[in-house]
Amino acid sequence: MNRRSQNGAVGNGSRAKKHGASHNGAGYSEVSRGAPGSEDPDVKVELGKKVTLLRGISIIVGTIIGAGIFVAPKGILKNTGSVGMSLVVWVACGVLSLFGALSYAELGTCITKSGGHYTYILEAFGPHLAFIRIWSDLIAIRPAGMAVLSLAFGQYILEPLFMPCPVPPMAAKLAAAIGLTAVMYLNSMSVTWTARFQIFLTFAKLLAILVIILPGMYLLFTGETRNFENAFDLTAMNLADLPLAFYSGMYAYAGWFYLNFVTEEVDKPEKTLPLAICISMAGVSICYVLINVAYYTVMSADELLASGAVAVEFASRVMGNFSIVVPLFVALSCFGSMNGCIFAISRMFYVASREGQLPEVLSMIHIRRHTPLAAVLTMYPMTLLQLFVGDIYSLLNFMSFLRWLFIGMAVLGLIYLRFTQPDLPRPFKVPLIIPVLFCLTCFFMVFLSLYSDPVNTGIGFAISLTGIPAYYLFIVFDRRPKWLQRCLGTTLITLLTMAVINSQYIY
Repeated sequence: MNRRSQNGAVGNGSRAKKHGASHNGAGYSEVSRGAPGSEDPDVKVELGKKVTLLRGISIIVGTIIGAGIFVAPKGILKNTGSVGMSLVVWVACGVLSLFGALSYAELGTCITKSGGHYTYILEAFGPHLAFIRIWSDLIAIRPAGMAVLSLAFGQYILEPLFMPCPVPPMAAKLAAAIGLTAVMYLNSMSVTWTARFQIFLTFAKLLAILVIILPGMYLLFTGETRNFENAFDLTAMNLADLPLAFYSGMYAYAGWFYLNFVTEEVDKPEKTLPLAICISMAGVSICYVLINVAYYTVMSADELLASGAVAVEFASRVMGNFSIVVPLFVALSCFGSMNGCIFAISRMFYVASREGQLPEVLSMIHIRRHTPLAAVLTMYPMTLLQLFVGDIYSLLNFMSFLRWLFIGMAVLGLIYLRFTQPDLPRPFKVPLIIPVLFCLTCFFMVFLSLYSDPVNTGIGFAISLTGIPAYYLFIVFDRRPKWLQRCLGTTLITLLTMAVINSQYIY
C-alpha cells in the first residue's frame, strides 16, 4: 500500500492481504504495521466486527418496518375480500418470509462473506449471473428504492406543518434530499454510530407500533368486536386475486435479508445471524398481525379500503389532537429503513468491487473510521437524480420482480450447493423442504409479475439484460483504454483521498 493511502485515509482491504498483514477472520477490524522504522510499513484495514445481536436485530427490524404497514395495509384486504382471510395471508406471508430468512441464515453461516444475494449467486453460479445482479442493483433498483423511501420521509416529516393541506411536492423532495444527505453522512462517518442510531430508530418504530396496537387491543377487549363478525365471509373473494394479496404481503416483509449483506461485520455470525433472524421475524410477524387487528377494531373493512393513509385515519379516530405524532413516527420509520438499507447495500457494492466486478475505488476502506466510504457515497448522486427527475414509482413497478427472481436464485444456490458441495461446513442447517418451498414461492411471484403486468416487467427484464454487454465490456475485455482505466481507478482514488484528508479538520 502506498504512502498516500496510509496518510490519506483510505485503504484497500483486499490489497493489504498481498503485503502479509495479519488476519484474524473475515472482516475483522485491524491495523497491522511492519517493523518499526520501515520505510513502507504494512497496513491492513478491514471492516470491523461491530454488529452484535441487538444491532443485527435492529438492522433487520429497522429495514423491514417502513412506511408500508402504517400507510398502505389495504392491498391484502382488497385482494382477499374479508377480514379473516386478510389476517390469514399476513400470517402466511410471515411464515414464508421466515423460511426465506432461515435459508439465508444457512447461506450466511457457510459463506461468510458479505454481499447477500450477490455473494451467494456468485459462489453458486459464477460471475456472469452475479454481475447481472449487481448491475441491476447499481443502475436502477437500489437508487429507486432509496428515492421512494426518501420521498416518504420528506412527505411525512412535513405533514404536521402543512395539515390539513397537502405537502407541496417540491418541499417534500427537498426534505427528502436533506434526510438522504444525513443518512449518507452518518454511514460515512462511523459504523458504530450508524448501528447505535439504527437501534434508536428501531425502538422508535416499536413505539409507533405500540401507539397503534395498545389502543386497538384495549377497544377489542372492551367489546369492540363488531367488525370481526362474519370475518371469514368469502363471498367477495376472487381466487384469481389471492396471489396478488400474497405479493403485497411478501413485499411488506421484505428486508429480512439485509443482515446477510454485512456478514463480515457480524460478531460470531454462526450464532448471531440465525438468532437475530428468528427473533426479528417472529417479532415483526406478531406486530404486523396485531396492527391489522387494531385497524379492524376501529375501522370496518369498507372504511379501511376507503382511507388514504390507514394509520393516520386510525390515529384521528382514537387519539384526537395527539394524532399529529403519527406522521412523525412514520417519518422516523422511513428514516430507519433508509439508514439500514444504506448500511447494508454499501457492503454489497464493496464486496462486488473486491471481486473485481465494480470499480476498485468502491473497495476502499477509511483507515480511521473503518467505513466503505466510496461504496456508501456511490448511491448518493444516482438517488438524488431519480428523486428529482425520475418516474420512481414506475421504475419500482417494473424492477420489483427482479428482487424475487434473484432472491429465488440465491436460495436455489443453497439447494445446488447441498448436492455439489455436501462437505461444506454448515454451522446452521435447515431442512431441505424449507428452501424448496421458499424457492417455489419466489418463482411463483416472478411469474405472477409477468402475468399481471407484462409490459413493465418486460422493461425491467430488458434493463437487467443490459448487464450482459456491460459484463463483456468492463469485465471480460480487460484491454480497456487508458483514459477509462484512469476514470475507474487512480483519478477517483486521488479525489476521494483529498476529500477525506480535508474532512479530518472536523475533529
